[in-house]
Amino acid sequence: MEFLRENIERVRDRIGAAARRRGRNPEDITLVAVTKGVPAEIIEKGIELGLEHLGENRAQEFLKKYPLLQGKGVHWHFIGHLQRNKVRYIWDKVDLIHSVDSLRLAQELNRRALEGGRKIKILVQVNVAREEGKFGVAPEDLLPLVRQIASLEGLCIEGLMTLAPWLPDPEEVRPVFRRLYELSREVEALSLPGVQMRYLSMGMSNDFEVAIEEGANLVRIGRAIFGKNT
Repeated sequence: MEFLRENIERVRDRIGAAARRRGRNPEDITLVAVTKGVPAEIIEKGIELGLEHLGENRAQEFLKKYPLLQGKGVHWHFIGHLQRNKVRYIWDKVDLIHSVDSLRLAQELNRRALEGGRKIKILVQVNVAREEGKFGVAPEDLLPLVRQIASLEGLCIEGLMTLAPWLPDPEEVRPVFRRLYELSREVEALSLPGVQMRYLSMGMSNDFEVAIEEGANLVRIGRAIFGKNT
């Protein structure tokens, strides 16, 4: 698994360099290794090499891997579109859900949280680029949605997430990341109970350095770590 070691080291070096370019502490950036399509045995090797945060896109795939990797001391992030009928399977197994983009989904998560006697930490997903076929609330609808979710006692809004368009030159998506940062400041200015802008989840294998330069502190990286399948 020497390729895996080298990939992780290379990604961490790039994260550190991007952070330092903006005078940020590299330790403040959390690497979420995206494990979509990656076998559990490969993920386990990654954990041995220091990966602590894992991100899954699909509930069904997550549920297959979760029992195989229990007890490994990792933090699970659910980063894909979450259907309401899948909430019951994953809500108590993940540390952070990145992809809440509707009141109905938030209400279902809240119901589970209240029944289970615990808070669920979430990020609100914003479709900053307004891409067709992509999930996320429109930027102009973000503040009303945050106000509605803030009234749900079982949820804690911890920040925002976005998916930028894939473009050959990552500089072209810099405005997307900058806008999410600006939106996070607008949310913070509301000073709502149960709402913190602790996290900006943005940036993937092709553009994470630009995302970090624009304020990301959660970067979701699969392909650059595990290879082309992610």
